[in-house]
Amino acid sequence: MEFGTKNRRQVIALAVLGVVALIMFGRAIWPSAPPPPSTGPQVASSSGAKPAVRRTASGKLVKVTEPRLDPTLDLDLLRQSEQIKYAGTARNIFVAGSAPIEPVRKSPEVAGPVVPPPPPPPPPINLKFFGFANKTGEAKKIFLSSGEDIFIASEGDIVNRRYRVLHISPNAVDIEDVLNNNRQSIPLTQG
Repeated sequence: MEFGTKNRRQVIALAVLGVVALIMFGRAIWPSAPPPPSTGPQVASSSGAKPAVRRTASGKLVKVTEPRLDPTLDLDLLRQSEQIKYAGTARNIFVAGSAPIEPVRKSPEVAGPVVPPPPPPPPPINLKFFGFANKTGEAKKIFLSSGEDIFIASEGDIVNRRYRVLHISPNAVDIEDVLNNNRQSIPLTQG
């Protein structure tokens, strides 16, 4: 067995690559000297070393701590955060545009029973009665208008999906607003 005589160049290249691999492996396992300290800008105060302080949104001064790479729980920081009392405005942050809740103040005067204001009057019926038609043997029919719309109805019919015709007389018609339970008599109009 002739080792290295026929392919001498390949053996030399393999040996060089092996040495380089050993050097790289050794550097990865054994750490080198610590990195030199940074020469960035440093703030020096004449009164000695003060801890860094910053102001929160509420105006309180809080010590600034540098981030740690240590994953253990710092009980001192936890105690400090437990002692912070919430002094917000009681605004619901989960509802857009919500206003702070103001406490209810009781008035010192005590009056008699509080009477609620009367309910607003129902809206007027906006139909106009402008005629009727009679055919022998049929029920009396009336002509009602609402703006540009014209309706033909007899007693008991519902007009404009809202108004029921209750009674038809020669000079007026009684109509009920079925949404508001409002009854109104509409006179015959000329024109």
